[in-house]
Amino acid sequence: MKLGRRITTLMSALLVLVFHCSGEEGNTARNILFIAVDDLKPVLGCYGDTLIQTPNIDRLADAGTVFLNNHCQQAVCGPSRASLMTGLRPDHTRVWDLKTRMRDMNPDTVSLPQYLRSRGFETAGTGKIYDPRCVDKQLDEPSWSIPYSKPDHLPNDPTFGKAVLGAYHGKEMRDLFEQATEKGLKKYGDVKNFLVEHDAWPVVESVDVPDGAYTDGAIATEGIRLMKELKGKGKPFFLAVGFKKPHLPFVAPSKYWNLYDRDDFKVTPFQQKSKNGVDVAYHTSGELRSYTGIPDFDSYSTDRQKHMAAEKQKELIHGYYACVSYIDAQVGRLLDELKSQGLDKNTVIVLWGDHGWHFGDHGLWCKHTNFEQATRSPLIFSSPDIPTAGETQSPTEFIDIFPTLCELTGVPIPRNLDGTSLVPLLKNPEASVKDYAVSQWPGGGRKGMGYAIRDHRYRYVAWLAGGRSTEPYDPDKVVGRELYDYQKDPMETVNVVDAHEYKSVADKMSRKLQGFFETQQ
Repeated sequence: MKLGRRITTLMSALLVLVFHCSGEEGNTARNILFIAVDDLKPVLGCYGDTLIQTPNIDRLADAGTVFLNNHCQQAVCGPSRASLMTGLRPDHTRVWDLKTRMRDMNPDTVSLPQYLRSRGFETAGTGKIYDPRCVDKQLDEPSWSIPYSKPDHLPNDPTFGKAVLGAYHGKEMRDLFEQATEKGLKKYGDVKNFLVEHDAWPVVESVDVPDGAYTDGAIATEGIRLMKELKGKGKPFFLAVGFKKPHLPFVAPSKYWNLYDRDDFKVTPFQQKSKNGVDVAYHTSGELRSYTGIPDFDSYSTDRQKHMAAEKQKELIHGYYACVSYIDAQVGRLLDELKSQGLDKNTVIVLWGDHGWHFGDHGLWCKHTNFEQATRSPLIFSSPDIPTAGETQSPTEFIDIFPTLCELTGVPIPRNLDGTSLVPLLKNPEASVKDYAVSQWPGGGRKGMGYAIRDHRYRYVAWLAGGRSTEPYDPDKVVGRELYDYQKDPMETVNVVDAHEYKSVADKMSRKLQGFFETQQ
């Protein structure tokens, strides 16, 4: 066991008491504005996308540091967020799905806002920060000094009322919702099933309504209200605001759809399995297929007539971009209010998307893989104490957010965290704090798991039929391996793990993975 790496859960709980700070010390600390964006891949101007319109996130990036080679720990909401919020990898949180509650697995878990609360911070949140299925109904009560503002309870624009099931404003949807109500259907699942039966669970919607008619507009408004309340507390604060789009369905006010010409979008050129690929690395895009309006398709059929039509793909990409621009506008509202309240000079800002998203590459849609488009995720830091650094290519991970915020606010970093502070990269983007990032995805059998090592150039994946990184690495359990060279093959078209010219690279990356396992036990 590596000293300081894995302390007991009891000692984790004691950290809250040992590091409790005085009010005087707390008053000198920086505030934190913590912005989460659900399913946001790096389609942002600051990440080099020339089509997307994200002026507000880009101005945040201009004042801080963009992490170009950042990766999530597991490409799905619940595990990714549980890991990010605790600074621990999924094999230590033991949250690998969308039904396990993190404090059921580790009752003495200390989350980032919980720890800061113990240091004298006021902590508040709204929107989607944790996945609600992985925490309590108070959306992790120990984290918040002010009761959490649940997004479903926030008021929408009074002219339009609440969106149907929090998502839709179209007339057909409203009419069907009224029919469901007349039938006595009240539960979310019952109403959804009624809509699906009537072929009315659309994957996209464009309606001419104001921003506040949808939930994310209401979340931004609540974030602004909380910001004003926290300012009056006279203590440093941690304010978490989590936006729900661009998660499916792709619904946004029509003005954001109108920012784009659909003919400008291009479908992903490589839409098949990698040559020499590993079958367990793929899925059938089930999340997308759960919506009406998605034709049956087979991405891997030799009959191209069975592939998803290019126009449908462009519609989906158009919807995603519209949602990103809609969220960008809400981020702008938060940044403007921060400045208006005179808080911008004393507040550290971090913006992150919990994982990436597939746009048809490899024939895949949504997330749920160990490929680049699912694990690579946006991360932007801005601190009033550090001049603009620009961007860094150094590998980083979401588990690094917890220790970074501690260092930026002058708070001791707990020794049990799996992450590393990124402050050296904020000061010098050419520096390096780690050799690689690690992501994982269940596969390789009922209890299997695939582990991906991503450094500056390569991705190496080993799929294990059983076992976790907290156990000794067993090469006999490896049922598949992958290696991709992003310098020569950015679309991951060929798995070169067994190619003669890549033998030394594959061996080196395999040793890195085995070395990683040794640090986790």
